Amino acid sequence: MDFWQALDQIADLEFDKVEFWMDEEGSLKPSEVVANQDDFLLQLRDKTRLSPIAITLAQDVGEDVFEELCRIAKTLRVTQIVVPSSPVGTPFNSEIDRLKTLVDMAAIQGIRVGLRTQAQSLSGDAHTAVELCQSVKKLGIAFDPSYFLDERIEETVVDLVAPHTLHVHLRDSTQDKLQVQVGLGHIDYSRLVSQLERQRYNRALSVEILPGVGDIENRPLEMRKLRMLVDSLL
Repeated sequence: MDFWQALDQIADLEFDKVEFWMDEEGSLKPSEVVANQDDFLLQLRDKTRLSPIAITLAQDVGEDVFEELCRIAKTLRVTQIVVPSSPVGTPFNSEIDRLKTLVDMAAIQGIRVGLRTQAQSLSGDAHTAVELCQSVKKLGIAFDPSYFLDERIEETVVDLVAPHTLHVHLRDSTQDKLQVQVGLGHIDYSRLVSQLERQRYNRALSVEILPGVGDIENRPLEMRKLRMLVDSLL
């Protein structure tokens, strides 16, 4: 399934907004979008009524590509770009410098940068993610609760990251499996939404079903189930 077919399927599932996942190994490559941005924007207007709300980058891109993506985001009225954190072991100050550069470039176009929380990266530790936000003015967090199901931190992590959170990714997970069928995991959506509301979070809750995990034929059903579940809590 290519990018445009995916948009059709998302619309068929009664979503009205979409987050763009850009991956150099996927069907929507940031380098190709930047190289053919006029054509991309024209096709987007012609082929879908879905409203883009965020751009998420699967991997770090060069500064030239990132700068152009910020311009594209502004044209699309997208207010945030989500970027990956550097791997564990990267010097903290080096990560601060990298993120400051991205935040400054994005700010020129009125775009916010969210740091995706992910295992085996600096942001895989919630305290480190918050410290990065405190060190880089206007940096936010794209929070993925699936990586924080350890009972020792599960109840406190949302209150820790929520004041800095710009975006939330949702799927169902267990501590051992990053993605399982909706209803078979350990994500307490009701508690999560309540905690976010308590911190006055009023941005997107984005359904993120990972490719290559689970039966591809059941993916639309899982997306619909999660959308209906989240809608029932809002």
